[in-house]
Amino acid sequence: MHEKILLVDDEEGIRKVLGISLADSGFEVFTAGSGEEALGIFREERPPIVLTDIKMPGMDGVELLRKIKLESPDTEVIMISGHGDMDLAIGSLQADAADFVTKPIKDEALEIALKRAHERIWMREKLREYTENLERLVSEKAQKLLEAERLAAIGQTVAVLAHTIKNITGGLKGGMFVLEKGIELDDKKYLGQGWEMIRGNVDKIANLALDMLSYAKERAPNYQLCDPNQPVKEVCDLMHSRAQKRGVEVEVDIDPDLQKMKFDVEGIHCCLMNLVTNAIDACTDVECINKPGQVVVRSRANTHGGVEYQVIDNGCGMDEATREQIFRMFFSSKGTKGTGLGLMITKKIIQEHGGTIECESERGKGTRFVIRLPKGDNSCS
Repeated sequence: MHEKILLVDDEEGIRKVLGISLADSGFEVFTAGSGEEALGIFREERPPIVLTDIKMPGMDGVELLRKIKLESPDTEVIMISGHGDMDLAIGSLQADAADFVTKPIKDEALEIALKRAHERIWMREKLREYTENLERLVSEKAQKLLEAERLAAIGQTVAVLAHTIKNITGGLKGGMFVLEKGIELDDKKYLGQGWEMIRGNVDKIANLALDMLSYAKERAPNYQLCDPNQPVKEVCDLMHSRAQKRGVEVEVDIDPDLQKMKFDVEGIHCCLMNLVTNAIDACTDVECINKPGQVVVRSRANTHGGVEYQVIDNGCGMDEATREQIFRMFFSSKGTKGTGLGLMITKKIIQEHGGTIECESERGKGTRFVIRLPKGDNSCS
C-alpha cells in the first residue's frame, strides 16, 4: 500500500503536475483546491504528510497548518511559498511546519523536504516505541514491588516513583526535541547532544529499576567469617581506575590488627562501593575543579568489639537541607545522573546487620560517612 499524501493548491495546473510527480515517487495522492476542502479530505483519509500552498483564497495554508496540528500533532506539513512569502514561510516553521519549498518547485528541493518529513515521522515512532517499552519495564518492576510487599507506605512510594518517571520522561522529550532539531537543520552537533540526552535517561531508568529490585528484595545477611579489611581492599582496587581517570587520589587506611568477624561480605562490599563511588563523583563536581580530589577509606575497631568504616572526601560537600534527605527514597544530589536509591540501599544493609551509618558534611568542605557494625552474636574472634 502506497503512503498517503495530501496536496493542496488553488492552481489546478500545479496540482496536476505535482500530483503526477508525487504519484511517480510512490505516493497515493489526494488533492484539494482550497483549505476548506483539504481539511475535509484530511479528516477522512488522515495522510501522514500534507503539502500545501501558503496563499490561497479563504482558508490559507498557515491556517490549515494550525488546524491540522491541532487535530493531529504528528502529521508533517510542508509549505509551498512564493518568493514574496518568505516571512509567512518562516512563520509557518514556528507553527511546527516540517519544512517549506519555494515556487517554482524543484524536484531536488521537494525530495529533501519529503525526506526530512519522513525522518521526523520515523524518529517520533522510534522514540514512542522506546518510551512505551520503558513504561512497560517500569510497570513490571513496580508490580514486583507490590507483590513482594516490601514497601510499607506503598501509596507514597508510587506517587514519588511517578514523579521520578515523569522527570525521566521529560528528559526523553527534551532529547527528542534536540534530536529533531538536528534532523531539521542537518546539524551533527544537535544530533549528538540529543542522542546523549536520550541515552542518559534510558540508563537512568534501567538503573532505577535494578535499584528498586535490590531494595525490595527480601534478604537476610549471609554471615561469613572474614577479615573486615577485605571489602575495603576489593572496593579500592576496583575503583582505582575510575578514580585515576578523574584525577582523584584514593587512600586506603586500614587497621592491620582487626580480628576476623562474621558479617555479610557481599552486602558490606555493596555499601562501600556506593560510598566510594559517590565520594569520587563529589570530588569531580564542577565546584571542585580547582583542587585535587582525595578520598580516604578507613577501617578501625570500634569500642563495642565490632568494626567501623569511614569514607572521607574533600569534594563539594552538602548543605544541611541536602544532608537531611540523603537516605530518603528517590532523593539524589546528582541531578539526572543518580537514581536516589543507592544510599537508601546502603542504609538498609547496615540496619540488617544491626549497625548504623552517619554522615557529616559541609558545603565546599567535603563529606565523611561512618559505618559502625556491632560484634553481636554472629561474630567471633
